[in-house]
Amino acid sequence: MSSDSRFAPLVLEKTDTNLIMINNYLYSSYKSLILVFLLSFFSFTAFSQDIPTEPAAISAGEQLFNANCKACHRVNQKLVGPALAGVYDRAPSIDWIKSFIRNSSKVIASGEPYAVGLYNEYNKTQMTAFSNFKDPDIMNILAYIKAEEGKAAGGGDAGAQPGAGAGGAQVPAEGGDTAPRYLNIILIGMILILILLVIILGFLISAIKRFLDQKTLTEEEREVVHSPISVGSITRSSGFIFAVTFIIAALGFKAAINGLYSVGVQQGYAPKQPIAFSHKVHAGQYEIDCKYCHTGVMKGKSATIPSVNICMNCHNQIKAGTNTGEGEIAKIVKAYNDNKPIEWIRIHNLPDFSYFNHAQHVNVGGVECQTCHGPIQEMDVVRQHSLLTMGWCIDCHRQTDVNAKGNAYYDKLVELHNKTSKQPMKVEDIGGLECSKCHY
Repeated sequence: MSSDSRFAPLVLEKTDTNLIMINNYLYSSYKSLILVFLLSFFSFTAFSQDIPTEPAAISAGEQLFNANCKACHRVNQKLVGPALAGVYDRAPSIDWIKSFIRNSSKVIASGEPYAVGLYNEYNKTQMTAFSNFKDPDIMNILAYIKAEEGKAAGGGDAGAQPGAGAGGAQVPAEGGDTAPRYLNIILIGMILILILLVIILGFLISAIKRFLDQKTLTEEEREVVHSPISVGSITRSSGFIFAVTFIIAALGFKAAINGLYSVGVQQGYAPKQPIAFSHKVHAGQYEIDCKYCHTGVMKGKSATIPSVNICMNCHNQIKAGTNTGEGEIAKIVKAYNDNKPIEWIRIHNLPDFSYFNHAQHVNVGGVECQTCHGPIQEMDVVRQHSLLTMGWCIDCHRQTDVNAKGNAYYDKLVELHNKTSKQPMKVEDIGGLECSKCHY
């Protein structure tokens, strides 16, 4: 018993030591597992927010950037806002960028240092909130920025305004109503017929004279046959009087028809606006996307006239001439401070009985603004470029292919069309010439 009692504490002490070692080992393993878990979690989070590099993502980001960001930002140049090259490295995190894009004022109000610093650096101008942007949208924009940041600052960012007719109708800007052209063809044809008749009559007269010369004629009859042709004899003849009367009547009729067809047509109309806004500067030089200012073009019937608030998104920063109260920007600032809308003069106007939907053409059909409005990015003073008449629209519907790619709505129609025709499906093939499409 004494030996058992003597050795028992030693065994217990060894057991305690082993237990302590095992406990320490397990605790170290536990901490290591936690560390591995945290590293894995953050790695997964970082991986899940990796900026995409696929061409499709970059292309989608370019479209979003041009439509929403380009008015105030460039990738490699400072504009109204900072240059965006490397923004994902400068900003606290990708999540911060998402929050700031969706609601910058909320982030600034929270007192977050980086956001407050930006706010103060850019004269306390708050960025427009894009609450409708989803995570993939923002990541696509960052993908585009990352793809573009390697370009030289003076190289220009992608997404300049496309040329007229790109992606849209192939109808010429000056094309349209065919009735006046048909009248011209008819009139020219009638004149050619008259000339041909005169030539034929000349041959007939010559042949009759030769025939009569072989006959025995009296002196009086011979004078009639060989009477000299003079200006007086021509102008007094009934044939000449009829021809002149016919031509005058035909020209008068054509002028009347042309006049009737020009009723309501304002092609070339370019009124003086209350503020000399230059599309050449904004849409051309600074490449501001049309959809940034005309916000209704993608979702409504009307493209909408930009509000003063949209102007002030940029002109909170760009204030040339406002100190003296002179210049066009000063007029915008005054309208903003007085809370009064700018009374722009409408240029493009359709009759009340005609229905036209911008979203249907731009968003669904993929028609570019320049297809109807001409090279708007080159106009200091906007003018009506196209006829905008019924004939002009019908010509467009006859010539324009339906933009059915990637739109399941058209799959069945395309299948049925391809069974009966080898030509691409035009707008007229899906009811584009039905009266009720454009008239109530």
